[in-house]
Amino acid sequence: MHNKELQILCYGKNLSKYDVAIDGITINKITKTENPNYLFITIDTKGMKAGTVSINFKEKGEVVLSQPYEFKIRKENSAKRKGFDSSDVMYLIMPDRFANGDSSNDSHKNTTEKVNRSNPGGRHGGDIKGIIDHLSYLKDLGVTALWSTPLLEDNEPAYSYHTYAQSDLYRIDPRYGTNNDYRRLASEMHKLDMKLIMDYVTNHWGSKHWMIQDLPTKDWIHQWPEGFKRSNYRMTTQFDKNASQVDRKGCMDGWFDTTMPDMNQSNPLLLKYIIQNAIWWIEYADLDGFRVDTYSYNDKKAIAKWTKAIMEEYPNFNIVGEVWMHNQSQIAYWQKDSKIGAIDHYNSYLPSVMDFTLHDAIIEMFKEDKSEWSKGMIKAYDNFTNDFLYPDSNNILVFAGNHDTNRINEIYQENSNVYKMVMTLICTTRGIPQLYYGDEIGMLGNRDKNGDGDIRKDFPGGWIEDSKNAFLSSEIKNGRTINQEEYHSFTKKILNWRKNKPSVHKGKLLQFIPFDNVYVYFRYDDKESVMVIINNSLKDQKLDVARFKEGIKNYSVGTDIITDSNIDITEDFSVPAKTSMILDLK
Repeated sequence: MHNKELQILCYGKNLSKYDVAIDGITINKITKTENPNYLFITIDTKGMKAGTVSINFKEKGEVVLSQPYEFKIRKENSAKRKGFDSSDVMYLIMPDRFANGDSSNDSHKNTTEKVNRSNPGGRHGGDIKGIIDHLSYLKDLGVTALWSTPLLEDNEPAYSYHTYAQSDLYRIDPRYGTNNDYRRLASEMHKLDMKLIMDYVTNHWGSKHWMIQDLPTKDWIHQWPEGFKRSNYRMTTQFDKNASQVDRKGCMDGWFDTTMPDMNQSNPLLLKYIIQNAIWWIEYADLDGFRVDTYSYNDKKAIAKWTKAIMEEYPNFNIVGEVWMHNQSQIAYWQKDSKIGAIDHYNSYLPSVMDFTLHDAIIEMFKEDKSEWSKGMIKAYDNFTNDFLYPDSNNILVFAGNHDTNRINEIYQENSNVYKMVMTLICTTRGIPQLYYGDEIGMLGNRDKNGDGDIRKDFPGGWIEDSKNAFLSSEIKNGRTINQEEYHSFTKKILNWRKNKPSVHKGKLLQFIPFDNVYVYFRYDDKESVMVIINNSLKDQKLDVARFKEGIKNYSVGTDIITDSNIDITEDFSVPAKTSMILDLK
């Protein structure tokens, strides 16, 4: 490993009273805390061979306990692994709601909450085997990377299906499967040339975590005199030079929820623990990236150390952080090498952030049919005018929705024409497109009216008792409905086309101010060019080709990959109302 220093956490009743020795290894440091049940052993692994050693606990010179500890062989070229990037299309699932491949683990003797599919906020039984069983569906759809919400154990007595209140950072929740099942998921995905992204949670653990039940140190978590104190959620306090200390502390140290104790990353023992845990999962499961939950709620200096440590081990890896803010400069602050962060003498070392301002625009602009100064497609244009704020605008996650937002097809009332315009934008603009499971078949959900369970419904066909199976074509009995097929076929077409378009992956973006609510932009490099047209007006619109000569250059024909038709782009042509075109220029 790049970092040779290893911290081994040992836990047991009154363990700190013993002397410790490790066969053939020099111990650099032993750290004891106010809790006698913990010992933290620091060793230097430089030159160490793979194999199993014994950690011996002694009393009066006699060994009273011997614990085997294994050093494993790294995968060849592990440090050079390549993470997800803008050539990928990321698909987000909630494993409990995607597919139930093994009904025998729906409930488990070692976890409290049992399966209850009739409860929108309960456990429904989806699992890792269900994901593996449907990798061919994702491959066929055109997906190249999978982001699953957390799969680690969450032993809360209720509402545990989202798994963000984790009770063991080294164990897959048994209702999803085993650690080996997770490894197999990564292996099967790699066979299909797909990437696996772990949803990693640094800001909080679950109230039932075994270390929360018996804290190593009082400052392992942020504690308040009044007991529970919820975060004020004002992430702006992290960089506001005028912010009061009480407000800054209220954001960083307040708890995200009652069942989610806020972790104190500034505690060096805890920070080392989560750095090593993250690296362990990368090595163990052969991961291709992290999505970090609530990134900007962490102690910002400590989370930068966490991120930097991982990226030093894996220079080509990728980590995208959830920075849910509504201003590009505030989001850009958190990306690696930000000039905005530099004003504050801060570098997060975070390669990628999520484009929440584009999401904000998407859920409004397609309702705005008329061309006005600040409404309609100008919102998309304006979003990208601020790309100068980002150190790497191509390493940004772009999306129409996720597990915390209302379904895009609910927002636009099952309007497939709008869905197609949204997907056109997401899949052809700069950045890394991300889909939310079920959007490609028109799934609906409104959390404001019906709670989170409504935007996290089961994928139809993921359970053996389902009457309809949306994993299957509409041509197959009980497969997708005709309406679902319309959404799916469009998504499949555009995603699979995108796989082989370097100009869309890494090319430049050239955009034109929208007129008549028609947004035109080009993605191009030295070898190819793509012209994208989104007509968000209620009328067919004729394009003045001369205006776009800068992008069209010497090309004369555009093949619309949506309709498979060729268009003469040397003359003005019409774009139907509420439609989009993606023209491969020739």
